[in-house]
Amino acid sequence: LTIAGSDSGGGAGIQADLKTFSAFRVFGMSVLTAVTAQNSVGIQGLESLSPEFVAKQLESVLSDFGADAVKTGMLFTAPVVGAVAAALNTYRVETLVVDPVMTSDSGDPLLRPDAREALMRELFPLALLVTPNLDEASELAGFPVTSREEMEEAARAIHRLGPRHVLVKGGHLKGEAVDLLFDGRTVTPFVARRIEFVNSHGTGCALSAAIAAGLAKGVSLPQAVAGAKAYVTAAIRESFAAGRGRRVLRHFIEEW
Repeated sequence: LTIAGSDSGGGAGIQADLKTFSAFRVFGMSVLTAVTAQNSVGIQGLESLSPEFVAKQLESVLSDFGADAVKTGMLFTAPVVGAVAAALNTYRVETLVVDPVMTSDSGDPLLRPDAREALMRELFPLALLVTPNLDEASELAGFPVTSREEMEEAARAIHRLGPRHVLVKGGHLKGEAVDLLFDGRTVTPFVARRIEFVNSHGTGCALSAAIAAGLAKGVSLPQAVAGAKAYVTAAIRESFAAGRGRRVLRHFIEEW
């Protein structure tokens, strides 16, 4: 199950999550939190759904299907964060991947300041994994994250907020693309060769969705992270220009 916003351009959000689920051959379900008017250039408009309707969607899905794994993306408002946390508690969802989406690739805000506090307070303690990029890690940890050493320090700081694991994504650093997984004791690096020429959209959504898909299929968290990173690296390598702005991932690829 993905709980996130809609990207009308299809490159990120709910659309990217469902494509990724299909690529991993798991059955994807969706709960929308917001609807954007969006393309490869940026976001032209945004409408947040009411927390009551978000809760109604969650009740519909979880009371019937349940969910082997859940991921969250754009939540935008504090009341929506609260509605999501309440439903996940009610239905005792244990396999939760939180992608703490704060801004779009084009720099548009996707999480209000009070929602950030609610996210840390209400959702992080429920999470099996939180997957911040460097900017998000900086916001959550309270200091700039610009090196591998600071990534590790940030992972430890974010872990103290309650999630069982933290994956700090180093895609914006120079050199190899290194992500660090912290389980409260050990830091495990996941390294991939950087694809320098690609400026692509929706990579964070696809990575967290791929991790959730792997977990839903029963693999361990480190295996799920490794498989997701290999998938996203291949999808970036095969990305293409669908519009005038950022490239989009090729979600359906032969192998990774």
